[in-house]
Amino acid sequence: MIVNERITAYINSLDTGNSPLVNSIRREALDDNVPIIRQESESLLKVMLRLKKPKHILEVGTAVGYSALLMSENVSEDCHITTLEKYEKRIPIAKENFLKAGKTEQITLLEGDATDILKELEGPYDFIFMDAAKGQYMAFFEDAMRLLAPGGILISDNVLQDGDVIESRFAVTRRNRTIHSRMREYLYTLTHHDELTTTILPIGDGMAVSVRRI
Repeated sequence: MIVNERITAYINSLDTGNSPLVNSIRREALDDNVPIIRQESESLLKVMLRLKKPKHILEVGTAVGYSALLMSENVSEDCHITTLEKYEKRIPIAKENFLKAGKTEQITLLEGDATDILKELEGPYDFIFMDAAKGQYMAFFEDAMRLLAPGGILISDNVLQDGDVIESRFAVTRRNRTIHSRMREYLYTLTHHDELTTTILPIGDGMAVSVRRI
């Protein structure tokens, strides 16, 4: 927990939720231990979508389709969402959720490794949501920048690793050290890139909001 647990609980208690279908998908995902965006983080995502009013969204990491559907409810009907997922067990669940929501025309799910798919995409996208394997963010970054339109927004979720990112690499468990070093590199890259203006927020598990300069 990065922020005081009571503060987070209070903030979440003020949230008005989403559509009944999206709310039910959230409950099912949590019951099945599927990693989805945290409640306080999704509130920021919704605000950023309303501010930006994107027409082309790229999501890296679909899981069961929760955040893609969440985004679809906070953009105009002519906004198209492209989402990438490689975990075969979750792909049919995401497809079924998109079908239930009547969003199969608005949301395109591309199956496979994001490292490969990103290289094939042409873009540009005015909004990119990075929510995949944390240790791979740096591997995705070059293509994300190629695809991000001038003035576009890149939001990266889970960047503070429950606070571990501030620790020495020797203070984190051995199995997390590679992710730890890669995330620190990613955050340094975001905050020092000549074409980006970035803020890192201690919301949920940490969110980085980057805007590509025009």
